[in-house]
Amino acid sequence: MKLYNTLTRKKEEFVPINEGEVNMYVCGPTVYNFFHIGNARPFIIFDTLRRYLEYKGYKVNYVQNFTDIDDKIINKAKEEHTTSKAVADKYIKEYFTDAKGLGIKEATVHPRVSECIGDIIDLISDLEKNGYAYNVDGNVYYRVSKFKDYGKLSKKPIDELISGARVEVNDEKESPLDFALWKKQKEDSEIAFDSPWGKGRPGWHIECSAMSRKYLGSTIDIHGGGEDLIFPHHENEIAQSEGANGKDFVHYFVHNGYININNEKMSKSKGNFFMVRDISKDFDLEVVRLFMLSAHYKTPVNFSFDILKQTQSGLNRLYNTKENLLYLLDKAKDKDLKEDEKEFINSLPKYREEFKNAMEDDINTANAVSTIYDLSKDINSNVNENSSKEMIKKSYEMYMELNGVLGLLTKEKEDEILEDEILELIEKRQEARKNKDFALADKIRDDLLDKGIVLEDTREGVKWHKEK
Repeated sequence: MKLYNTLTRKKEEFVPINEGEVNMYVCGPTVYNFFHIGNARPFIIFDTLRRYLEYKGYKVNYVQNFTDIDDKIINKAKEEHTTSKAVADKYIKEYFTDAKGLGIKEATVHPRVSECIGDIIDLISDLEKNGYAYNVDGNVYYRVSKFKDYGKLSKKPIDELISGARVEVNDEKESPLDFALWKKQKEDSEIAFDSPWGKGRPGWHIECSAMSRKYLGSTIDIHGGGEDLIFPHHENEIAQSEGANGKDFVHYFVHNGYININNEKMSKSKGNFFMVRDISKDFDLEVVRLFMLSAHYKTPVNFSFDILKQTQSGLNRLYNTKENLLYLLDKAKDKDLKEDEKEFINSLPKYREEFKNAMEDDINTANAVSTIYDLSKDINSNVNENSSKEMIKKSYEMYMELNGVLGLLTKEKEDEILEDEILELIEKRQEARKNKDFALADKIRDDLLDKGIVLEDTREGVKWHKEK
């Protein structure tokens, strides 16, 4: 299996530190609000990588943190006249609601910053002993000039970074590049913890280094996140972890590309900023998962509701194949395999090989999804009410195996529409057309299509069938 490693800027053969086991850390959300569509992409991508590694037989230790101490959380608590803990607790709960909708499995561990303060203090103390950290009146900073490899992830030379850095007036840091490891308490109302440097709270970058070391050790196999985290967040994690531990921090850094909204960069100021919770009002979130997996994770993708509608149709087709197979399986009788059925069963493993080849090539989910569509088409063309039970069963097993690796088709269809309901809606549509209410007629047709029901207006009247 090959992964594109941001450290080396090339695809590399994946070789875990410990045979049969993968230690993987993925940056989680700052819990002051619902998470947005941009956050959803790495959550889905790295959940899929985890699923595939488990499919290959690895034991995956998967850590995804919650940042529950942050200026944004403190400000939200002030706005809502509540505590930072109450805000964090609320949005951690909401995270799991949306993550479940997206088909994202819970991590092995979901640590919170507030639960790891002792580990963070220990790490900062190690940096201080090693000469990488310095204290200025209760604020502790990382001394970037001490870490000679700074910039190795982002490929930015220190001189260039310093010249581009914003130097604040009366800045107490030794260098504009130095960053906060510990921030002293400014107001009594702020959340704060006791430390060797006085009451305060951790800086942003230090939490991931501390949590990673606590749960996965000094050196880990894979660190994932969005492209926006390469600098400064992941660059600073490397500096902290390697400065404290004296070992390589990560063997494979994997980063996903950006999301554009209607061909524009997502931005609150432009009003094209979508929370996953808002999208869930119009679409089952499994549609969002399929949309994300239909492109290679490193490719920038364009999000729009029109694209989601197209993806919804694709997902309906995949579900219809599943439902048809279950229906046929229920009705099928045991009988001897015909020669052409044996040939079809023997052809099924080629789809598994195509699927694995795609996933082994830097998690190419776009090609993996295409393989599933091809398998769906092949099944629909060859499996019918005359097929033997064994042929139907083998088709179903292969189909669900590959979809399961991508976290697709895991839900039972809750909105399965009954034949009587379809006929009733067709009658309402005919009545609307007779009354020249074409908007209502089109809406009924579109609503049925969303449920996988295709209407055909013929000379003999309206005919319908399930979308294939």
